Amino acid sequence: MSAALDLQDKDLLRTEAFIGGAWVAADKGKSFAVLSPANGSELVGVADCGVAETRRAIEAADGAGPAWAALTGKERGQVLRRWFDLITQHQEDLARIMTAEQGKPLAEARGEIAYGAGFVEWAAEEAKRVYGDVVPPFRKGARTLVLKQPLGVVAAITPWNFPSAMITRKCAPALATGCTLVIKPAEQTPLSALALAVLAERAGLPPGALNIVTAHDPAPVGAELTGNPRVRKVSFTGSTEVGKLLMRQAADGVKKMSLELGGNAPFIVFDDADLPRAVEGVLASKFRNAGQTCVCANRIYVQAGIYDAFAAALGKAMQALKTGPGDVPDVHIGPLIDDAAIRKVETLVEDAKKQGGKVTAGGARHALGGLFYEPTLIEGAHGAMRLAHEEIFGPVAALFRFGDEAEVIALANDTEYGLAAYFYTRDLGRAFRVAEALEAGIVAVNEGVFSTETAPFGGVKQSGFGREGSHYGTDEFVNVKYVLMGGIDGEPA
Repeated sequence: MSAALDLQDKDLLRTEAFIGGAWVAADKGKSFAVLSPANGSELVGVADCGVAETRRAIEAADGAGPAWAALTGKERGQVLRRWFDLITQHQEDLARIMTAEQGKPLAEARGEIAYGAGFVEWAAEEAKRVYGDVVPPFRKGARTLVLKQPLGVVAAITPWNFPSAMITRKCAPALATGCTLVIKPAEQTPLSALALAVLAERAGLPPGALNIVTAHDPAPVGAELTGNPRVRKVSFTGSTEVGKLLMRQAADGVKKMSLELGGNAPFIVFDDADLPRAVEGVLASKFRNAGQTCVCANRIYVQAGIYDAFAAALGKAMQALKTGPGDVPDVHIGPLIDDAAIRKVETLVEDAKKQGGKVTAGGARHALGGLFYEPTLIEGAHGAMRLAHEEIFGPVAALFRFGDEAEVIALANDTEYGLAAYFYTRDLGRAFRVAEALEAGIVAVNEGVFSTETAPFGGVKQSGFGREGSHYGTDEFVNVKYVLMGGIDGEPA
């Protein structure tokens, strides 16, 4: 067993699927290997499920739905609160599992566990506040009621880059409103999902309310989740390409969907910015999780007047970034997730160099070998480079020079994506103008990190639709029912 999986509570390391409150092997006894990105070793083998197991999980969720929905919001909230407490108590073990299978530094993994737990805490409190309305009557003798009721069975398909938080961000509000779930975690990182299910079971979540289907091939499972008529909502975080496929598959069932898809985030530094603060923001946004987040700064636009000073300051700051296995102390950047990921980063850097970009730091695989890549700074980036239009998903910062506000807004919006955007300025008027002009679902002004359970997370354009977090995210899991009550002005019996 890897040192990273030397757990205090060894029962958190599960290899079976979780269906209908039972831990089960795949029907055909098959399993697939979960590999360490840090060294390529096999951590464990996990149940390799398919359509039949997925269908049973959906049936279990459907069967558990009426009783779960019939509980009061307070009762559901109490279960979620116990789940939150257990996640918090087991933060270190959960972080070690995540670092082992995903590769991110242990400090980041601990932060993700705390961040993910926040969604459970929020939902536990919000379960009592899924309010409807009484609308003023539109005619005598009638009353208009608006009810919010649970959608039913929710299918959640989650990514490998945040294998804990993306589960709690979807599951907690769904459970709070009275929905039940089937989760398909990413094949690279199923262990974090299974560990959360262990704690949900201990918290008292009834059998069938939460199901985890692990599979090496996501396509058949995804097709069943989108095609099964018992599933009324699909929530997906991942690539735009896969999101479009799931939309097509779900269309025949007219299922409600939430899609958090790809990004191409602009990070704008104006001449009047607080330069050290902007550098800190780039480091936080760009290099978190080795650059493998959908909201990473992908295009860093720096105004001409401070371009050289900013490039020098960022390059100096990057020298302090330490690369290595996530369980090594003081590491900032872990490995990329797999061979395809590091090959993509290599091709994007090579394309930038061919297009005239100047690599002033890094630019190659790290001396550690394997899936480690050097923190890289590219100056002189421009719109003809592939990295201006594709998600880099690696520790590569590309600097673009711009002239004025109108130019950079046009450049920032010149993308099919619209998830996150960042900019730095000390001009209050500019702060409002640019925030309103940027085509993104999330805009951070003078900040490099914005995620919180109390605010809505989601994109526009081909970055998807729907919101997660806050009461806006809770509303994604309810049906709004209009009830007209007439005959109220009749004579009393």
